[in-house]
Amino acid sequence: MTGENKSTPPILHHKDHDQPSVFVPENLLREAKRQKAIPDGNVPGICVLDPDGDIVRNLLTANEAELNPYWCCYHTQLYNFRYCGIEFGIVGCAVGASFAVLIAEELFASGCQLLISMTSSGQILPDGEPPFFVLIERALRDEGTSYHYLPPSDYSHISNRFLKVLDGAFAELTVPVVRGSTWTTDAPFRETQRAIEYANTEGILAVEMEAAALYAFAQARHKPVICFAHVTNQMGNVEGDFEKGEGNGSRDALQVISVTAKAWCAAQAQTAADAMT
Repeated sequence: MTGENKSTPPILHHKDHDQPSVFVPENLLREAKRQKAIPDGNVPGICVLDPDGDIVRNLLTANEAELNPYWCCYHTQLYNFRYCGIEFGIVGCAVGASFAVLIAEELFASGCQLLISMTSSGQILPDGEPPFFVLIERALRDEGTSYHYLPPSDYSHISNRFLKVLDGAFAELTVPVVRGSTWTTDAPFRETQRAIEYANTEGILAVEMEAAALYAFAQARHKPVICFAHVTNQMGNVEGDFEKGEGNGSRDALQVISVTAKAWCAAQAQTAADAMT
């Protein structure tokens, strides 16, 4: 504890956020590729994190996804699929801040150019009835991973550039997509009444487990990440909770994902065209 304030927790000690990491994803993937005899190649340019795994399971059931042969991760499988003319990669069941960021680091080291996270979440503010989607503008940093990427602050934020890209993008969808704040927690079964009341005072719409860390990673690494919360439940406090909709919500989630990807691709194309003029 020498040289550190003893009143602060260890997670805030010995941090230099501008210093590079000794252990990097490229080195891990290099050894995984060697050990598994995986051929050279990249993942799709647009990838999706599906913590619940429902999108992956429904795609596989419909024979609409196939295993990516180039994904070297020790912990997960990545599947390729096409939706509305766009090729995606998708990883299921990477739950929680540290797991999500581990996969995000590896995806961008493997050729990913845009990462979309679609996590399920519990409702905080009683506005609207689940299920609906939240485009997460900011996420309360009640987890640990984000503090390894950015100095302490209350929230992690989406890039303002992406908010502009997505302005009005979801107007034609039948499923509601709202903008707002979420609370990212590491302890889903420690959502106490006091913590919920605080989240209410902050205008927080839902609680989830990944967004604060993913946005901190995105800011620190200058990577494009867009996070959605699929508000599917009231934390089990009503009968018949956790109903997502058709295909366990995968159909609606894919519509939101595809609209996001199309808007991002259009913005990228416009930027490239502007650069040539």
